Amino acid sequence: FSGTDLADGSCAHPTIPGRVSPLLPANHVTMTKGTGLVHTAPAHGMEDYSVASHHQLPTDCLVDESGYFTEAAGPELKNKNVLEEGNEAVIKMLHAAGSLLKEEKYVHSYPYDWRTKKPMIIRASKQWFVNTADVKATAQDVLKKVKVVPTSAMNRMLEMLDRRTFWCISRQRCWGVP
Repeated sequence: FSGTDLADGSCAHPTIPGRVSPLLPANHVTMTKGTGLVHTAPAHGMEDYSVASHHQLPTDCLVDESGYFTEAAGPELKNKNVLEEGNEAVIKMLHAAGSLLKEEKYVHSYPYDWRTKKPMIIRASKQWFVNTADVKATAQDVLKKVKVVPTSAMNRMLEMLDRRTFWCISRQRCWGVP
């Protein structure tokens, strides 16, 4: 059968009892990229977030900033590392529920942090946005006080700041944002 036959359908969540997940079409899932029918994790990637936003789904994040399942993931997964014992726990839960069709080793293409050389988990976090005009003016004033080498780069930086339309103050990296 065709994937379109499943449109507007739903399925029971395999690890959270009572939770129903809708089957949604997504432009980023193609015959050449992906498996055709995939899960949507709105808090863990831009494409999934866009699909969830379009269908007005909640953006539940079941993983904390340290890579461990939260209480919302359920008692069997809570405090387990997603990439380590959490993965094995999910497999056991799928076996127990009779929901696992096949298991095989697969090397996933996680993005890696260039500093620590460890895989990163993309997760949504709350942001706050500020008045662009105020930030832009302050940033330009502060930048004019910075010694830039070579000096010709100063104008490029000021022009880049002037063209920037959206600003988000990030608190996601302890080392700051350039």
